[in-house]
Amino acid sequence: MPTLIENKDLEENIALCRELGLRFVELNMNFPMYQIPKLEETAYLGELARKNGIYFTIHLDENLNVCDFNPLVAAAYMETTQRAIKAAAALGAPLLNMHMNHGIFVTLPDRKVRLFGEYRETYMGAIHRFREMCEKTAKDSGVKICIENTDGYQDFEKEAIDYLLESEMFALTWDIGHSHACGNVDEDFLMRRRDRLYHFHIHDAKGTGNHKTLGSGEIDLAQRIGLAETNGCRCVVETKTIEALRRSVQWLKDNGYL
Repeated sequence: MPTLIENKDLEENIALCRELGLRFVELNMNFPMYQIPKLEETAYLGELARKNGIYFTIHLDENLNVCDFNPLVAAAYMETTQRAIKAAAALGAPLLNMHMNHGIFVTLPDRKVRLFGEYRETYMGAIHRFREMCEKTAKDSGVKICIENTDGYQDFEKEAIDYLLESEMFALTWDIGHSHACGNVDEDFLMRRRDRLYHFHIHDAKGTGNHKTLGSGEIDLAQRIGLAETNGCRCVVETKTIEALRRSVQWLKDNGYL
């Protein structure tokens, strides 16, 4: 299950996780209570997990931008990722989920120009340093970083992802709701790398709206969840409310997935 804003703290998220019979909580670093100093309280977090028979995964800050042209900003995000990897290893958290940052664009009369694409060599240099740091930090811990699709990968991002996937430390997250909401523009890219799918975010979608209760939208959930099963992927039931999560879990039970 995801971190839910209706739950005021981790203990409430864990209690709901146990009640629903789910196996793990995704700690979301967009929330103030899951910033690096808190994640580094690994003895406390580990005891909570053991006592409740669950484990954690980590969702990196969605603003994460290790390729920022300002070296001070990029360094802060590099350190954030480095410390998150170390915390995950200490916790036995199998993965960190991340988004690719599109960066800034300049609007010309006839088009938008993405600066990361325009200055591709600088961008890819940062990606190379990022991969090197992640591999050096993770060592043989088994921690993976899974790259999630959002609203359509840019060409420079596809190049970067393929470079990252050359390392066994990196894998892919398929967010099936995001995919549907942007017309499945990333589906071919993901399916051609289906052997690197390691993690799923599952929620239903209708038109451009996603994060809906499972069974309430237009996605062929049997196909998507079947692929997750075939690949042995973990799935976060990524709804945004407690009620939607409860109904989604019931849908999974009714359809034989739980």
